[in-house]
Formats: sequence, C-alpha cells, structure tokens
Amino acid sequence: MYVQPYVFFNGRCEEALKYYSEKLGAEVTFQMRYKEAPPDAQAQMDPGTADKIMHASIKLGSTIWMASDGRCDPNAGSMNGFSLSLTADDEASAKKYFNALADGGQVMMPFQPTFWSKGFGMLVDRFGLAWMVTLPDA
Repeated sequence: MYVQPYVFFNGRCEEALKYYSEKLGAEVTFQMRYKEAPPDAQAQMDPGTADKIMHASIKLGSTIWMASDGRCDPNAGSMNGFSLSLTADDEASAKKYFNALADGGQVMMPFQPTFWSKGFGMLVDRFGLAWMVTLPDA
C-alpha cells in the first residue's frame, strides 16, 4: 500500500503543472480535461469547466502525485492542513527548488541548516500549496 497526494488547484491546475514542469522538472504523465470524459447524465459538467483539467498524474523525481482543477469554486478557501515534502539530492538542487517554489509565494521559514538536516525551508507557493524542502544530512 502507498498514499499519493491529490492536489486540487481550483481552476489553476494547468498553470501550476506548467510551472512545476519548468522549475522542478516535473513530468505530466497523464492529463484529461473535463470535456474529454465520457458523458454522464448523473454528473453534469459545471459551466466554464470544459477545458479545465479533470485529472492529471505528475511524476516529480521518483514520486507520482495527482492533480485537478476541482470544482473551480470562486468561494473556495486556500489549501491548508498539509504540505508536500521535497527531499533534494544536493545543496544546489535544494536551493534551486526552494527559490523556484518561493517565487511569487510566501516563505514561512527560509532555507537554512537545522539540527536535523543540512538545509530545510518551508513556503507556500504562488498556487497556495505548502512545501517543505529538505537536504538530508546523509
């Protein structure tokens, strides 16, 4: 068994996936828009969502996670209650990832050495997704 994060971007999924692909090297391995789904009389498509992403699978390093635009609710709050934890292989990569994710976002803890790692930082990116970037001691 394993657990995969499934992140809902409330209408900004395509923008987020493009950003993560450019800045972190993420690879979208599957993507389906709402208009590409089989018709379902029990679940009508919300107006304005036809071109939004219904489901995507993303490979980031050795991790596969999933994403969607979700319901595109303008009244939805920001994402909270969790963080994605990105573990880098080396210091240069850790700093690059942290800075890329911090661009347009909000740094909660600057990337710095800690008692448990060579480097660690926390931020919320421009899409409202919380991240922890770490560089292990080993």
